[in-house]
Amino acid sequence: MRAIHYFAMPWLALMASSATAQAIATVPVQLSNFRFTPNQIVLKHGQPYVLRLTNAGEGGHSFGAATFFAAASVAAADQPLIKKGSVEVPAGQVREIHLVAPGPGQYDLKCTHFLHASFGMKGTIVVQ
Repeated sequence: MRAIHYFAMPWLALMASSATAQAIATVPVQLSNFRFTPNQIVLKHGQPYVLRLTNAGEGGHSFGAATFFAAASVAAADQPLIKKGSVEVPAGQVREIHLVAPGPGQYDLKCTHFLHASFGMKGTIVVQ
């Protein structure tokens, strides 16, 4: 329990200081059969967000954005959900990732399941 407290405190302090300047925005992203909605996510550098990933598809999907997640400040409690730069979202389930947007740039987004990106399940994350 102390370990969780130790790792959560810096994140909470960061979120609290950022939240005083601006409320934490929730960014809904729907994963469905071979598409992300929206397929372009626009964020502002240094702002806190909650990515709310909802799988409305019939099978499993992932939110794969390795470069983005490597550059973002992800809440310690949510880091175990990200494996090899991807968040697995089983059918009918929701995953929330709390983070602070990284530096400006364009980051690739794709479903890492076999052939899903080839069928169109890809997009971009634009940080301004």
